[in-house]
Amino acid sequence: MKKNNSNKTSSLLQYPYSDHPTPGSTIEIANGVHWLTMPMGGSLTHINLYLLEDEDGFFVVDTGLPSPDVKDLWFQVFNSVLENKPVKGVICTHMHPDHIGQAGMITNHFRCPLYMTRAEYYQARSFTSGAPSHYSSWIGEEFYLRHGMPADYLNQIAAMWKTRQDPKKEAKETMMMPTAFPSGFHRLEDGDVLSIGGNDWEIVVGSGHSPEHACLQCRELKIMLSGDQILPIITSNVSVHATEPEANPLKAWMESHDKFLETPTDTFVLPAHNLPFFGVRERLHELIDHHEDRMLAIEKYCSEPRTAKSLLPVLFDRKLDPRQTMMALGEAIAHCQLLLHRNRLERVLHSDGAYRFISSDPNLDQRAQSATEGHKNDSPGYV
Repeated sequence: MKKNNSNKTSSLLQYPYSDHPTPGSTIEIANGVHWLTMPMGGSLTHINLYLLEDEDGFFVVDTGLPSPDVKDLWFQVFNSVLENKPVKGVICTHMHPDHIGQAGMITNHFRCPLYMTRAEYYQARSFTSGAPSHYSSWIGEEFYLRHGMPADYLNQIAAMWKTRQDPKKEAKETMMMPTAFPSGFHRLEDGDVLSIGGNDWEIVVGSGHSPEHACLQCRELKIMLSGDQILPIITSNVSVHATEPEANPLKAWMESHDKFLETPTDTFVLPAHNLPFFGVRERLHELIDHHEDRMLAIEKYCSEPRTAKSLLPVLFDRKLDPRQTMMALGEAIAHCQLLLHRNRLERVLHSDGAYRFISSDPNLDQRAQSATEGHKNDSPGYV
Protein backbone atom coordinates (compact mmCIF):
# COMPACT_ATOMS: atom_id res chain seq x y z
CA MET A 1 0.00 0.00 0.00
CA LYS A 2 1.38 3.36 -1.01
CA LYS A 3 0.52 6.74 0.36
CA ASN A 4 -1.21 9.05 -2.07
CA ASN A 5 1.45 11.71 -2.61
CA SER A 6 -0.76 13.57 -5.07
CA ASN A 7 -3.03 14.68 -2.19
CA LYS A 8 -6.13 13.54 -4.03
CA THR A 9 -9.02 15.71 -2.93
CA SER A 10 -12.79 15.44 -2.97
CA SER A 11 -14.25 18.85 -2.34
CA LEU A 12 -12.02 20.33 0.37
CA LEU A 13 -10.86 16.99 1.79
CA GLN A 14 -7.42 15.41 1.54
CA TYR A 15 -6.83 11.66 1.28
CA PRO A 16 -3.27 10.57 2.16
CA TYR A 17 -3.97 7.00 0.99
CA SER A 18 -5.14 6.11 -2.50
CA ASP A 19 -6.49 2.64 -1.69
CA HIS A 20 -7.52 0.33 1.13
CA PRO A 21 -5.58 -2.59 2.58
CA THR A 22 -6.65 -5.93 1.15
CA PRO A 23 -8.79 -8.04 3.51
CA GLY A 24 -6.61 -9.94 5.95
CA SER A 25 -3.73 -7.43 5.77
CA THR A 26 -3.12 -4.20 7.68
CA ILE A 27 -1.54 -0.77 7.33
CA GLU A 28 -0.01 0.92 10.35
CA ILE A 29 -1.37 4.46 9.98
CA ALA A 30 0.26 5.77 13.16
CA ASN A 31 2.30 4.23 15.95
CA GLY A 32 0.14 1.38 17.26
CA VAL A 33 -2.88 2.18 15.03
CA HIS A 34 -3.51 -0.47 12.39
CA TRP A 35 -6.08 -0.26 9.56
CA LEU A 36 -7.70 -3.37 8.10
CA THR A 37 -10.81 -4.13 6.04
CA MET A 38 -13.48 -6.81 5.83
CA PRO A 39 -15.77 -7.47 2.83
CA MET A 40 -19.31 -6.12 2.57
CA GLY A 41 -21.99 -6.02 -0.09
CA GLY A 42 -23.34 -3.39 -2.43
CA SER A 43 -21.45 -0.31 -3.46
CA LEU A 44 -19.54 -0.14 -0.18
CA THR A 45 -17.63 -3.41 -0.88
CA HIS A 46 -15.91 -3.33 2.53
CA ILE A 47 -15.80 -1.85 6.02
CA ASN A 48 -12.75 -0.27 7.65
CA LEU A 49 -11.79 -1.75 11.01
CA TYR A 50 -8.93 -0.80 13.32
CA LEU A 51 -6.53 -2.44 15.76
CA LEU A 52 -5.12 -0.39 18.62
CA GLU A 53 -1.89 -1.93 19.90
CA ASP A 54 -1.29 -2.12 23.65
CA GLU A 55 1.85 -3.35 25.40
CA ASP A 56 0.63 -6.93 25.68
CA GLY A 57 -2.15 -7.21 23.12
CA PHE A 58 -4.62 -5.40 20.89
CA PHE A 59 -8.01 -3.71 21.07
CA VAL A 60 -10.30 -4.26 18.09
CA VAL A 61 -12.48 -1.35 16.92
CA ASP A 62 -15.53 -2.74 15.05
CA THR A 63 -15.67 -6.27 13.71
CA GLY A 64 -17.38 -6.75 10.34
CA LEU A 65 -20.40 -8.78 9.28
CA PRO A 66 -21.38 -12.12 10.89
CA SER A 67 -20.53 -14.25 7.87
CA PRO A 68 -18.20 -17.26 7.48
CA ASP A 69 -15.79 -15.47 5.15
CA VAL A 70 -15.33 -12.57 7.58
CA LYS A 71 -14.78 -15.01 10.44
CA ASP A 72 -12.11 -16.82 8.40
CA LEU A 73 -10.38 -13.51 7.65
CA TRP A 74 -10.30 -12.66 11.36
CA PHE A 75 -8.47 -15.90 12.10
CA GLN A 76 -6.03 -15.01 9.35
CA VAL A 77 -5.42 -11.71 11.17
CA PHE A 78 -5.10 -13.48 14.51
CA ASN A 79 -2.45 -15.84 13.13
CA SER A 80 -0.40 -13.31 11.17
CA VAL A 81 -0.90 -9.70 12.26
CA LEU A 82 -1.31 -10.15 16.02
CA GLU A 83 1.94 -12.13 16.32
CA ASN A 84 0.57 -14.41 19.07
CA LYS A 85 -0.65 -11.47 21.14
CA PRO A 86 -4.25 -11.62 22.41
CA VAL A 87 -7.16 -9.33 21.79
CA LYS A 88 -7.71 -7.54 25.11
CA GLY A 89 -11.04 -5.94 24.24
CA VAL A 90 -13.52 -5.28 21.44
CA ILE A 91 -14.83 -1.72 21.00
CA CYS A 92 -17.95 -1.37 18.85
CA THR A 93 -18.84 2.14 17.75
CA HIS A 94 -22.51 1.23 17.31
CA MET A 95 -24.96 -1.62 16.88
CA HIS A 96 -25.26 -2.13 13.12
CA PRO A 97 -24.39 -5.63 11.85
CA ASP A 98 -21.26 -4.63 9.94
CA HIS A 99 -19.85 -3.29 13.21
CA ILE A 100 -20.95 -5.92 15.77
CA GLY A 101 -21.17 -8.99 13.54
CA GLN A 102 -18.07 -10.76 14.91
CA ALA A 103 -18.08 -9.23 18.41
CA GLY A 104 -19.40 -12.43 19.98
CA MET A 105 -16.88 -14.62 18.18
CA ILE A 106 -13.87 -12.45 19.07
CA THR A 107 -14.81 -11.88 22.72
CA ASN A 108 -15.53 -15.59 23.20
CA HIS A 109 -12.32 -16.66 21.47
CA PHE A 110 -10.12 -14.41 23.62
CA ARG A 111 -12.40 -14.22 26.70
CA CYS A 112 -12.15 -10.44 26.55
CA PRO A 113 -14.71 -7.70 27.25
CA LEU A 114 -16.94 -5.82 24.84
CA TYR A 115 -16.97 -2.01 25.11
CA MET A 116 -20.05 -0.11 23.90
CA THR A 117 -22.33 2.70 24.95
CA ARG A 118 -25.39 1.54 26.85
CA ALA A 119 -28.00 2.47 24.24
CA GLU A 120 -26.06 0.75 21.45
CA TYR A 121 -25.48 -2.41 23.47
CA TYR A 122 -29.08 -2.89 24.51
CA GLN A 123 -30.46 -2.12 21.07
CA ALA A 124 -28.05 -4.70 19.67
CA ARG A 125 -29.23 -7.19 22.29
CA SER A 126 -32.86 -6.55 21.34
CA PHE A 127 -32.15 -7.10 17.64
CA THR A 128 -30.15 -10.29 18.26
CA SER A 129 -32.58 -11.81 20.79
CA GLY A 130 -34.93 -13.39 18.27
CA ALA A 131 -37.86 -11.19 19.28
CA PRO A 132 -40.54 -10.68 16.59
CA SER A 133 -39.65 -8.00 14.06
CA HIS A 134 -41.93 -5.07 13.29
CA TYR A 135 -41.95 -6.44 9.74
CA SER A 136 -44.37 -9.13 10.96
CA SER A 137 -46.57 -6.95 13.15
CA TRP A 138 -49.36 -4.39 12.88
CA ILE A 139 -46.83 -1.77 14.04
CA GLY A 140 -44.85 -2.10 10.83
CA GLU A 141 -48.00 -2.33 8.73
CA GLU A 142 -49.38 0.90 10.18
CA PHE A 143 -46.02 2.72 9.90
CA TYR A 144 -45.65 2.08 6.17
CA LEU A 145 -49.35 2.75 5.50
CA ARG A 146 -49.06 6.11 7.31
CA HIS A 147 -46.31 7.16 4.92
CA GLY A 148 -48.00 6.20 1.67
CA MET A 149 -46.60 2.77 0.92
CA PRO A 150 -48.83 0.11 -0.70
CA ALA A 151 -50.57 -2.51 1.42
CA ASP A 152 -48.25 -5.32 0.30
CA TYR A 153 -45.04 -3.35 0.97
CA LEU A 154 -44.49 -5.00 4.36
CA ASN A 155 -44.52 -8.41 2.67
CA GLN A 156 -41.95 -7.18 0.16
CA ILE A 157 -39.65 -5.99 2.95
CA ALA A 158 -40.04 -9.21 4.92
CA ALA A 159 -39.21 -11.27 1.82
CA MET A 160 -36.18 -9.10 1.09
CA TRP A 161 -34.73 -9.58 4.56
CA LYS A 162 -35.45 -13.31 4.47
CA THR A 163 -33.36 -13.70 1.33
CA ARG A 164 -30.54 -11.53 2.72
CA GLN A 165 -30.39 -13.13 6.16
CA ASP A 166 -28.89 -16.43 5.09
CA PRO A 167 -25.88 -17.39 7.23
CA LYS A 168 -24.51 -19.54 4.39
CA LYS A 169 -24.08 -16.53 2.13
CA GLU A 170 -20.87 -14.57 1.85
CA ALA A 171 -20.62 -11.14 3.45
CA LYS A 172 -21.14 -9.43 0.12
CA GLU A 173 -24.67 -10.90 -0.01
CA THR A 174 -25.95 -10.53 3.55
CA MET A 175 -26.69 -7.89 6.17
CA MET A 176 -28.00 -10.12 8.94
CA MET A 177 -27.64 -9.46 12.65
CA PRO A 178 -25.40 -11.92 14.50
CA THR A 179 -26.96 -14.85 16.35
CA ALA A 180 -24.16 -14.83 18.96
CA PHE A 181 -23.66 -11.60 20.89
CA PRO A 182 -21.87 -10.98 24.21
CA SER A 183 -24.12 -11.31 27.27
CA GLY A 184 -22.33 -8.47 29.06
CA PHE A 185 -20.37 -5.31 28.28
CA HIS A 186 -18.25 -2.50 29.67
CA ARG A 187 -20.15 0.77 29.30
CA LEU A 188 -18.67 3.68 27.37
CA GLU A 189 -19.88 7.22 28.07
CA ASP A 190 -19.16 10.57 26.46
CA GLY A 191 -15.87 11.91 27.84
CA ASP A 192 -14.53 8.54 29.01
CA VAL A 193 -10.84 7.93 28.32
CA LEU A 194 -9.31 4.57 27.38
CA SER A 195 -5.52 4.36 27.83
CA ILE A 196 -4.15 2.05 25.14
CA GLY A 197 -0.52 1.76 24.10
CA GLY A 198 0.49 4.84 26.04
CA ASN A 199 -2.15 6.97 24.28
CA ASP A 200 -5.40 8.35 25.67
CA TRP A 201 -8.47 7.71 23.53
CA GLU A 202 -11.41 9.93 24.47
CA ILE A 203 -14.95 8.73 23.77
CA VAL A 204 -16.97 11.30 21.82
CA VAL A 205 -20.63 10.28 21.53
CA GLY A 206 -22.82 11.31 18.61
CA SER A 207 -26.35 10.43 17.61
CA GLY A 208 -28.74 10.33 14.67
CA HIS A 209 -27.32 7.49 12.60
CA SER A 210 -27.67 5.33 15.69
CA PRO A 211 -28.76 6.14 19.25
CA GLU A 212 -25.42 6.62 21.04
CA HIS A 213 -22.58 6.23 18.56
CA ALA A 214 -19.07 6.21 20.08
CA CYS A 215 -16.15 7.84 18.26
CA LEU A 216 -12.60 7.58 19.62
CA GLN A 217 -10.33 10.63 19.57
CA CYS A 218 -6.61 10.64 20.40
CA ARG A 219 -5.33 14.19 20.69
CA GLU A 220 -1.69 13.08 21.00
CA LEU A 221 -1.82 11.23 17.67
CA LYS A 222 -4.28 13.76 16.15
CA ILE A 223 -6.54 10.91 15.08
CA MET A 224 -10.27 10.26 15.34
CA LEU A 225 -11.90 6.88 14.69
CA SER A 226 -15.27 8.17 13.49
CA GLY A 227 -17.19 4.99 12.72
CA ASP A 228 -20.26 5.92 10.68
CA GLN A 229 -20.76 9.27 12.42
CA ILE A 230 -18.52 11.19 9.98
CA LEU A 231 -17.91 9.77 6.50
CA PRO A 232 -16.01 11.58 3.72
CA ILE A 233 -17.97 10.64 0.59
CA ILE A 234 -21.27 8.96 1.35
CA THR A 235 -23.73 10.20 3.95
CA SER A 236 -24.70 8.11 6.95
CA ASN A 237 -28.28 6.90 6.87
CA VAL A 238 -30.40 8.97 9.27
CA SER A 239 -33.83 7.36 9.36
CA VAL A 240 -37.08 7.03 11.22
CA HIS A 241 -38.16 3.40 11.66
CA ALA A 242 -41.34 1.64 12.71
CA THR A 243 -39.76 0.78 16.05
CA GLU A 244 -39.90 4.50 17.00
CA PRO A 245 -42.22 6.19 14.51
CA GLU A 246 -42.15 9.63 16.15
CA ALA A 247 -38.36 9.81 16.53
CA ASN A 248 -36.42 12.89 15.41
CA PRO A 249 -32.99 11.45 14.53
CA LEU A 250 -31.96 14.25 12.18
CA LYS A 251 -32.33 16.77 15.00
CA ALA A 252 -30.02 14.60 17.11
CA TRP A 253 -27.62 14.24 14.19
CA MET A 254 -27.44 18.00 13.61
CA GLU A 255 -26.88 18.69 17.30
CA SER A 256 -24.12 16.05 17.42
CA HIS A 257 -22.31 17.65 14.52
CA ASP A 258 -22.40 21.03 16.15
CA LYS A 259 -20.31 19.36 18.86
CA PHE A 260 -17.99 17.61 16.39
CA LEU A 261 -17.23 20.95 14.76
CA GLU A 262 -14.96 21.56 17.75
CA THR A 263 -12.64 18.78 16.51
CA PRO A 264 -9.15 20.20 15.81
CA THR A 265 -8.68 21.02 12.14
CA ASP A 266 -5.52 18.91 11.80
CA THR A 267 -7.28 15.70 12.92
CA PHE A 268 -6.80 12.65 10.70
CA VAL A 269 -10.23 11.01 10.50
CA LEU A 270 -10.36 7.21 10.17
CA PRO A 271 -13.95 6.37 9.10
CA ALA A 272 -15.72 3.03 8.84
CA HIS A 273 -16.31 3.53 5.11
CA ASN A 274 -14.38 5.23 2.29
CA LEU A 275 -10.78 6.41 2.78
CA PRO A 276 -9.20 8.12 5.82
CA PHE A 277 -9.11 11.87 5.33
CA PHE A 278 -8.20 15.33 6.56
CA GLY A 279 -10.78 18.10 6.59
CA VAL A 280 -13.18 17.15 9.36
CA ARG A 281 -14.74 20.58 9.79
CA GLU A 282 -15.11 21.10 6.06
CA ARG A 283 -16.86 17.74 5.77
CA LEU A 284 -19.18 18.49 8.68
CA HIS A 285 -20.21 21.77 7.08
CA GLU A 286 -20.85 19.93 3.79
CA LEU A 287 -23.04 17.38 5.57
CA ILE A 288 -25.02 19.97 7.50
CA ASP A 289 -25.57 22.05 4.34
CA HIS A 290 -26.60 18.90 2.46
CA HIS A 291 -29.42 18.16 4.90
CA GLU A 292 -30.52 21.78 5.04
CA ASP A 293 -30.75 21.79 1.22
CA ARG A 294 -32.83 18.61 1.26
CA MET A 295 -35.22 20.06 3.82
CA LEU A 296 -35.66 23.17 1.70
CA ALA A 297 -36.45 21.00 -1.33
CA ILE A 298 -39.07 19.15 0.72
CA GLU A 299 -40.66 22.38 1.88
CA LYS A 300 -40.93 23.68 -1.69
CA TYR A 301 -42.42 20.41 -2.94
CA CYS A 302 -44.93 20.33 -0.07
CA SER A 303 -46.71 23.45 -1.27
CA GLU A 304 -49.47 20.86 -1.71
CA PRO A 305 -50.08 17.95 0.70
CA ARG A 306 -47.57 15.15 0.05
CA THR A 307 -46.87 11.71 1.51
CA ALA A 308 -43.36 10.70 2.53
CA LYS A 309 -43.36 8.19 -0.33
CA SER A 310 -44.00 10.98 -2.86
CA LEU A 311 -40.85 12.75 -1.62
CA LEU A 312 -38.49 10.01 -2.80
CA PRO A 313 -38.09 11.33 -6.39
CA VAL A 314 -37.44 14.78 -4.93
CA LEU A 315 -34.55 13.50 -2.82
CA PHE A 316 -33.16 10.64 -4.93
CA ASP A 317 -32.67 10.72 -8.69
CA ARG A 318 -32.12 7.05 -9.42
CA LYS A 319 -34.19 3.89 -9.34
CA LEU A 320 -34.12 2.36 -5.85
CA ASP A 321 -34.14 -1.34 -5.05
CA PRO A 322 -36.32 -2.59 -2.14
CA ARG A 323 -33.65 -2.08 0.52
CA GLN A 324 -32.73 1.34 -0.82
CA THR A 325 -36.42 2.29 -0.91
CA MET A 326 -36.81 1.33 2.74
CA MET A 327 -33.79 3.41 3.74
CA ALA A 328 -34.79 6.32 1.52
CA LEU A 329 -38.27 6.39 3.02
CA GLY A 330 -36.77 6.47 6.53
CA GLU A 331 -34.55 9.39 5.51
CA ALA A 332 -37.47 11.28 3.96
CA ILE A 333 -39.49 10.87 7.16
CA ALA A 334 -36.50 11.98 9.26
CA HIS A 335 -36.27 15.23 7.29
CA CYS A 336 -40.01 15.76 7.68
CA GLN A 337 -39.81 15.15 11.43
CA LEU A 338 -37.19 17.87 11.86
CA LEU A 339 -39.23 20.25 9.71
CA LEU A 340 -42.26 19.54 11.92
CA HIS A 341 -40.10 20.34 14.95
CA ARG A 342 -39.06 23.63 13.31
CA ASN A 343 -42.71 24.46 12.53
CA ARG A 344 -41.99 24.52 8.80
CA LEU A 345 -44.28 21.60 7.94
CA GLU A 346 -47.68 20.48 9.15
CA ARG A 347 -48.85 16.86 9.13
CA VAL A 348 -52.45 15.77 8.57
CA LEU A 349 -53.87 12.24 8.66
CA HIS A 350 -56.11 11.70 5.60
CA SER A 351 -59.01 9.31 5.19
CA ASP A 352 -56.84 6.78 3.32
CA GLY A 353 -54.77 6.28 6.48
CA ALA A 354 -51.71 8.14 5.19
CA TYR A 355 -50.11 11.31 6.52
CA ARG A 356 -49.74 14.29 4.22
CA PHE A 357 -47.11 16.96 4.85
CA ILE A 358 -47.67 20.55 3.80
CA SER A 359 -45.40 23.59 4.07
CA SER A 360 -46.36 26.08 6.77
CA ASP A 361 -43.59 28.70 6.85
CA PRO A 362 -44.82 32.05 5.44
CA ASN A 363 -41.18 33.00 4.78
CA LEU A 364 -40.48 29.98 2.56
CA ASP A 365 -40.27 31.91 -0.73
CA GLN A 366 -37.86 34.41 0.79
CA ARG A 367 -35.63 31.67 2.20
CA ALA A 368 -35.71 29.74 -1.07
CA GLN A 369 -34.55 32.78 -3.03
CA SER A 370 -31.59 33.37 -0.73
CA ALA A 371 -30.48 29.73 -0.55
CA THR A 372 -28.66 27.62 -3.09
CA GLU A 373 -30.20 24.19 -3.32
CA GLY A 374 -27.94 21.14 -3.32
CA HIS A 375 -28.19 18.32 -5.79
CA LYS A 376 -30.28 15.25 -5.26
CA ASN A 377 -28.55 12.11 -4.05
CA ASP A 378 -27.96 9.14 -6.31
CA SER A 379 -28.98 6.91 -3.42
CA PRO A 380 -29.81 7.05 0.28
CA GLY A 381 -27.17 6.66 2.95
CA TYR A 382 -26.18 3.02 3.06
CA VAL A 383 -24.67 2.49 6.48
